[in-house]
Amino acid sequence: MAIQNKDLPKFSIVTDKPYMKKALLVLAVLWLVLASAFVWLYIQSIESNTYKLRARLATSQGNERQALDEFKAMKQELANSKRSEFISRTANNQIQTTLAEKDEQIAGLKADLDFYERLVGSSGRRHGLIVHNAEFAKAGDSAWQYSITLTQNINRGGITTGQMHFDVDGVSDGKLKTISWASLLQKPTSPSQAFSFRYFQLLEGSVMLPANFSPQHVRVTLKGSFGTIDKIFDWQSKPVNTTRN
Repeated sequence: MAIQNKDLPKFSIVTDKPYMKKALLVLAVLWLVLASAFVWLYIQSIESNTYKLRARLATSQGNERQALDEFKAMKQELANSKRSEFISRTANNQIQTTLAEKDEQIAGLKADLDFYERLVGSSGRRHGLIVHNAEFAKAGDSAWQYSITLTQNINRGGITTGQMHFDVDGVSDGKLKTISWASLLQKPTSPSQAFSFRYFQLLEGSVMLPANFSPQHVRVTLKGSFGTIDKIFDWQSKPVNTTRN
């Protein structure tokens, strides 16, 4: 029976393998190379992605600027279109207004021409300045609206100018009485009514007659470079006689 001594040192036999060191060294170098290559590829990938991202960012920014420019251009075109539409609409309204005014003027001229032709009559006889008629319409208790028509067709193309006034003859308290132009207008310094026309003119206005006054006749007086013209109408606007100085 063998006796073992526990206090004796233990030894192991190791076989010497020098190629293992070389292999480990090669593996370490290969690992370093692979690691370096991986790191380099990783860095290159990051740089490549960064470049692509920057390129995309630049492209996006360019597209954004282009879109913004196009938006501004479209906005300006819209504003120009609205302004052009406003100008066109305004011009059209002005044209329509002008046409309407011209239509009114033409209608007025036609009416004047028809009226003048009726005044002249079918014979077309020429005459100088005359008072064609004098009409009165009641406008209140003592107020009367007057309408006096003047005509002429001798001075064709020329303008006839002057002043008109009239007096009213009638009866008040059983006595003959004449109400002057100033009294009719209730203005002591009232001037005569001016006229200026080529072929005819309608003079209108209002006067006041005293209470208890019964009008009988109207004496219309015209004054100007042509001299003085008087014409008397009865209150029903029928001419009585004519004098000319």
